[in-house]
Amino acid sequence: MLRSPSGGAGHGAAATDSGLMSIGTVLNALREEFPEVTISKIRFLESEGLIEPRRTPSGYRKFSAQDVERLGHVLRMQRDHYLPLKVIREHLEAMERGEAVPLPSLGRQRDGETVQEGAEQPTAARIGRAQLLAAAGIGEEELKEWESYGLVAPLPDGAYDAEAATVASLVVELGRFGIEPRHLRAMRAAADREAGLIDQVVAPLKRHRNPQTRAHAEARTKELAALTVRLHTALVQTALGVRLP
Repeated sequence: MLRSPSGGAGHGAAATDSGLMSIGTVLNALREEFPEVTISKIRFLESEGLIEPRRTPSGYRKFSAQDVERLGHVLRMQRDHYLPLKVIREHLEAMERGEAVPLPSLGRQRDGETVQEGAEQPTAARIGRAQLLAAAGIGEEELKEWESYGLVAPLPDGAYDAEAATVASLVVELGRFGIEPRHLRAMRAAADREAGLIDQVVAPLKRHRNPQTRAHAEARTKELAALTVRLHTALVQTALGVRLP
């Protein structure tokens, strides 16, 4: 169950339960599975009506275990199913009404065929152009603009890496704050430099004769990527003079 039937009764009221968590505690709880989640992301999902934490008299957010479970479910549907927030919200509302509804799926693609959720997953998931447009809720012209700035790029067969859906959702969210795609070119360049550094570190593992050592290269790449994301976040916070609650 994502949220208890009475879970909304205390929303907007003073939160006095000792079992409630601060937004920083929630962030730490989610980061093991979702290393790229941020406090801004959690606040954005709240603003979209996908989560409704309680408030203390001084206005601080307080989350229950059910709230954290719901957040994880939302993030999982975004990550694994590439669903726009509107579809996720409708799905959760149907579940809360007790309706048995299948999870909508845009599907994934590999080698020109669609792989539905629940089937054996490809090593490198892909989505088609139409699916990316639907997931981001944008039109062709916007996508072409993003491509011109290097924010997303099609693969040789015209499909997109699954991460393109994540990039697209973040570009849309930043756009709500007036940050345009052209402003993000520096981030794209920085990401390329960071990726190049990681590639240099794992290159010897990838070239190793031992298959197990080569397989270890992927795990090491993911570990280094997560550390890089955390460092980048810390550096931005330092530059802005802010601290996470």
